[in-house]
Amino acid sequence: MPARTQRLPPVRKRTVAPVLALAVLVAMFGLARGGFLGVDNLSLLVQQSLVVGTLALGQALVILTAGVDLANAVVAVLGTLVIAKLALTGMPGPVALLTGLLVALVIGAVTGGLVSGLRLPPFIVTFGTLVIVTASIQLYAQGRTYTVTDGTAGLLGTTKYLFGRIELTYGMGVLLAMYLATWLVLSRTRWGGDIRAIGADRQAARRDGVPVRRRTLTVYAVAGLCYGVAAWQALGRVPIADPEALPLGNLDSIAAVVVGGVSLFGGRGGVLGVLAGALIVVVLRTGLAQSGVDTLYQDIAIGVLMILAVAVDRFSLGSRR
Repeated sequence: MPARTQRLPPVRKRTVAPVLALAVLVAMFGLARGGFLGVDNLSLLVQQSLVVGTLALGQALVILTAGVDLANAVVAVLGTLVIAKLALTGMPGPVALLTGLLVALVIGAVTGGLVSGLRLPPFIVTFGTLVIVTASIQLYAQGRTYTVTDGTAGLLGTTKYLFGRIELTYGMGVLLAMYLATWLVLSRTRWGGDIRAIGADRQAARRDGVPVRRRTLTVYAVAGLCYGVAAWQALGRVPIADPEALPLGNLDSIAAVVVGGVSLFGGRGGVLGVLAGALIVVVLRTGLAQSGVDTLYQDIAIGVLMILAVAVDRFSLGSRR
């Protein structure tokens, strides 16, 4: 494994850049709008980034293998509906939650199995999954939204106050723990090194003895579990399971990953930068919204940001060859 990872560029540079970009963006909106840097508003921005940040974490793992997951947001939406409907039928909250997480994990594992076992293109497989899950959501929801009153389902929205002023939620702690755990796994374990090697050069990784199919399968399964946690985060934020929720979740998560320094070409980048990328996406959307900019123009801004990030990554990759 050391021989494989030494060929990869340092992750630190890809982490520092999005952190600096986030600081600049926050400063710009802070100067433009007086209350933007207020404690309450900054806390709200972090809370709004929880779902995108959790989706982006799973997306980052997939993209590190040179794949992509177009279905992550709809898997999370399905997870919210499963948890909500089961809880409303009288199933104990923890069991309903675990079932929702399991559904998301299974979808991820099936997707990974198709990509790794049949060697199908991730774009096609996840696009097909997107269509299938979207239709399943409409059938399962029957055109209704479901209000969640179970304490377990809404647990991550529980609020505490630091120093009696700064609003924190359990969801923030869960997201931070997930990112730290993933960073440790990617940087300190063979599994993490293998994932980077697969993304950098799949054939070379196979020659080096990396179990490419098995690793790819586990990546999509772990990503699916992340999407299940995103469903839990969403119910903590708003205790309503809505089949029309997260319409741009996949776009925002991919943007967060790319802006966060993970290369769409695979093998390069780290998840700590992705956390900054998720905050950048939310800060940009919220700052523009608070400035009275139409939602469509916000989408344009996110799209332009993503294209620029990919162009920079492509240029830097070409300059090293």
